[in-house]
Amino acid sequence: MSELIIIGYDDQETADRAYQKVLQLQRDFVVQLTGLATVHIDENGRKHIEMPQKIVGSSAAAGGLWGVLIGLLFLAPGLGMLVGGAVGALSGKLSKAGINQAFRERVEGLLEPGTAAVVIMASKITEDKFKSAMGEFGGKVLQTSLSDEDESELAAELAGSDEQ
Repeated sequence: MSELIIIGYDDQETADRAYQKVLQLQRDFVVQLTGLATVHIDENGRKHIEMPQKIVGSSAAAGGLWGVLIGLLFLAPGLGMLVGGAVGALSGKLSKAGINQAFRERVEGLLEPGTAAVVIMASKITEDKFKSAMGEFGGKVLQTSLSDEDESELAAELAGSDEQ
């Protein structure tokens, strides 16, 4: 099971510090990351997403799933690898997995011009240590879980859409 955690902050500086803390928590084995990104909204309302290449999951399917999640949650460019009905099918499977329209709207409501967020996907997390360490930054937390079955279905759907 993976946890998708989005923590919204009032400014990019706080999000950047929190991001660095998440990397430290991974080095300390408090969290096992399959994806990590920061998203900030500039004063013109444009979204900027930064993802370190070395953090994203160990397999192509995990990396693809992470990319799709970021794309669907933040309307990032690069979603072009999914064409036509594939987007609808994946969106439907994501909804079944707990990343439905209501969750996406909550994510969208989290970010306004001048704000930022840290987006974390973790396959393992020691929740009490993670919450304690991240508490110093404050922020608004949105969280959902993806079961192993949901992840497998999404990865299979994603692999199928690559062939189209």
